[in-house]
Amino acid sequence: MATYHPNREQLLIEDVLSALGNPVRLHIVRELAASEGERTCGSLPLDVTKATATFHWRVLRESGITREHKAGRYKAVELRREDLDTRFPHLLDAVLAATPPTRNTDGDTP
Repeated sequence: MATYHPNREQLLIEDVLSALGNPVRLHIVRELAASEGERTCGSLPLDVTKATATFHWRVLRESGITREHKAGRYKAVELRREDLDTRFPHLLDAVLAATPPTRNTDGDTP
């Protein structure tokens, strides 16, 4: 069974934004953007169960943010930067440039 990847023209802004709205998936995208080329799914440190990680990888793939393929025994994944930049100019750059909010860990409200 072939893995589904939407074509560039099928990418929907609401699917991309929804996928990027999750902190785990945003972390994955930041890691992929900072990488040279593709990575294996297991090479990215995630603080979630394997089943949850699989779910996040699927959301990223089906939204059109990533592309996956088998690389021997592993699944390789890459950011579809060219497709995203063509379909939604500057969106990925803006998302990646956004500074994550600082979290107050002392229990006091900011």
